[in-house]
Amino acid sequence: MSLAGRDDDPERLYTLTGGRSRPGRDCFDLVTLVVSEAAPAQGMQSEHVAILRMCQQPVAVVEIAADLRLPVSITKILLSDMLDAEWISVRHPRTQRGTTRLADPSTLEKVLVGLRDL
Repeated sequence: MSLAGRDDDPERLYTLTGGRSRPGRDCFDLVTLVVSEAAPAQGMQSEHVAILRMCQQPVAVVEIAADLRLPVSITKILLSDMLDAEWISVRHPRTQRGTTRLADPSTLEKVLVGLRDL
């Protein structure tokens, strides 16, 4: 079976990120909320267009990765590029008292794996 077209195809992932293995910014965790700040435009990478369309309302990084069927690490690289281009804004969820309450990352990873298996 050929790897071409598979979601975990290393060549495809390499192409999506321009060969990078880390995002340019370290401001994303699994529950960081992403909101579109621009409309999709001609010539944009298809993943960027998909992210802009799905983030009309705040969406967590882990949900974006699941919807795109991409590893979270690759999704963070794409989001970092989009943040640099000012196509998106990011924020962390807050509780009513204004303090950040983040879910356990290992639990969120398990949820992501479960979503991918659906």
